[in-house]
Amino acid sequence: MSTITIAGPAGAEKVKAPPLRPQNRQLAILAVLVLVAIPLPLILPPAQGAVAVRILIFLLMAVGWNIMSGFGGMFSFGHAAYFGLGAYTSAYLLVKHNVSPWIGMVAGMAVAAAAAVLIGYFSFRYKLQGAYFALATFAFAEMLRLIVTSSAFANKAVGFTVPLIPDSSLWMLQFEADSPAYFWVALVLAGAAVAISIVFLHSRAGKYVTAIRDDELAAASLGTPVMRHKLMTVALSAAITAVAGAFYTQYYLFVNPELGFGSAVSIQAIVPVVIGGIGTIWGPVVGAIIVGSLTDVTATLLRTPPEFLGFLQGRSGLDVVLYAVLLILIVRLLPKGIVGTIAARWRR
Repeated sequence: MSTITIAGPAGAEKVKAPPLRPQNRQLAILAVLVLVAIPLPLILPPAQGAVAVRILIFLLMAVGWNIMSGFGGMFSFGHAAYFGLGAYTSAYLLVKHNVSPWIGMVAGMAVAAAAAVLIGYFSFRYKLQGAYFALATFAFAEMLRLIVTSSAFANKAVGFTVPLIPDSSLWMLQFEADSPAYFWVALVLAGAAVAISIVFLHSRAGKYVTAIRDDELAAASLGTPVMRHKLMTVALSAAITAVAGAFYTQYYLFVNPELGFGSAVSIQAIVPVVIGGIGTIWGPVVGAIIVGSLTDVTATLLRTPPEFLGFLQGRSGLDVVLYAVLLILIVRLLPKGIVGTIAARWRR
């Protein structure tokens, strides 16, 4: 680890400044990555710019899932519930009451966090763990999807279409088509989410959470308030995921029960983290870039395949096949994910 040498007065001994703490080093790396990414929408063609925005949405979802399931060890297969609550809360307030998407986003975070605390409390109260907790989260997301589909309050299966405004407006989070502003807003949101995960992991609460993940009984015997820290973790995870849902609705200008609460949404939150590395800071970042790019590559391949792959033209489902193959290879060759495996080998 490198150190900084500070020269003192003549004849005095040189004093070595302490190295940067891991938290500060990771925040510095994040700041550099954000600065490097800022000019991307000005360089990329519009189609690739849209892919970059999608990658940032995946990143928000992945960071949210990783806080609960990676740092906290509470595997969730129902993060679509929090994504959908964020999407529907902001869409409802905007469409029905003309409330700014920023306020709707905050309201969606609050609703999602409250729902996560509710389902988490009863799950932890009755000792649901492992596969049983995962099934409980999946059931909760499916329950919300069915309720929204049959509820006139949520416009049933039709969903909500965000009304267009005549001029660009940061307050209403609408800009011209292919505007780089969408990317910059998503970049700020994703960067803030990663920064929160860094600070949380290195905080006292984060250390309690990882201790509970590693050995809950031992942590409880030492006086750690297990229930409180578990609920804090699921609330933070749900709030970040709700931000992804709110921004998704505003970017694509539409949400319905399947797009908001469908099981595919939960998979999109899980896959990037599994590929990048569960329980790592940078795993969601690497995984989101790979998954988001893979989606675009498969779409292009299906639309205009090379001659020897002409039989693929017009077919669907190739992205799912590639996800499956990639996951099998990652689990088989890199069981800790890309970042997790590199970090483990670096420590040797």
